[in-house]
Order: sequence, then structure tokens, then C-alpha cells
Amino acid sequence: MQTVLILNAVASEEKKNPLAFVPVEFILSLVTFGILLFLITKFVAPKFEQTFSERATAIEGGLAAAESKQAEADAKLAELEQQLAEARHEAARIREEARAQGAQIVSEMRTQAQAEADRIVEHGKTQIEAERQQAVTALRAEVGSLATGLAGRIVGESLEDDARQSRVVERFLADLEAGVN
Repeated sequence: MQTVLILNAVASEEKKNPLAFVPVEFILSLVTFGILLFLITKFVAPKFEQTFSERATAIEGGLAAAESKQAEADAKLAELEQQLAEARHEAARIREEARAQGAQIVSEMRTQAQAEADRIVEHGKTQIEAERQQAVTALRAEVGSLATGLAGRIVGESLEDDARQSRVVERFLADLEAGVN
């Protein structure tokens, strides 16, 4: 019999609409919703507002700090760019000084080389002149001895006297030079 009662109870509940409006459940839900709404507005919402305001303040402070850091970075960048420009200018000045010094050194070296070359040429000329004088002296002596020997054979007397020989040689060379010029 119990099975029959259970079946009848189940059959009677199946006839009820589960979506039907039940006033007691509606009132109970409304009271529960009100209590939850009160608790949320009293305790939870202020905590959210406090957290949101703290975060907003932190974000605004972070933005202000970021802006100040950005301004510092921009100032530092401008300073570094100025230092870089000064360094480039200094490097260019140093290069120009080095070029000028190099040109001066080259000019000095050329001057020294020219002076050395002139000294060598002058030394060479004096040496050539000395050798020429030696050759002329040796040639005069040789020509003098040949001329006196020849003149002695032509005249038929000896011209061994040094003073006479020297005059004859000088006259002969003078005549020879006059004929060449």
C-alpha cells in the first residue's frame, strides 16, 4: 500500500507546474535579496570603492612619477646629445689641429729635405770644383812638362830652369785658353 501512496504522491506532483508562481517562495527570495543587497552595500561596496580609489591614486601617482621620469629622461637625453655634439665638435677640432700639425710637419720636413739637398748639392759642387782644380793643376804640370820638353827639342836647348819653365807653361796655357774662348 505504501507503494500506491508514493505513486499517487508522485503522480500528483507531476501535475504541478514547476514554473508556476509561488507567493511564499517569492517573498522569501525578496527578503533574502534585500538582506544580501544591504550586506553588499554596507560592507562589500565600500571596500571595493576604497580599493578602486587606492588603485586610482596609485595609478595617478604612477603616471605623475612616469611623467616626471620621462621629463628627467628627456632632459638627460638633451644633455647627452649636447655633450655628444660638443664631443663631435672637439673631435673635429682635434682632427683639424692634427691635420694642421701634419701639414706643418710635412712642410718642415720638406724644408729640411730641401736644405739638406741644397747642402749636398753645394758640397758636391765644391768637391767637383776642388777635383777640377786638382785636375787643372795636374794637367798644367803635365802639360808644362810636356811643353818644356817639346820646346826644348824645338829650340835645341834645355829649359830645365823652373822659373823659365813656369813662364813658358803659363804663356802657353794662356794662349791655349784664349784660343778656346
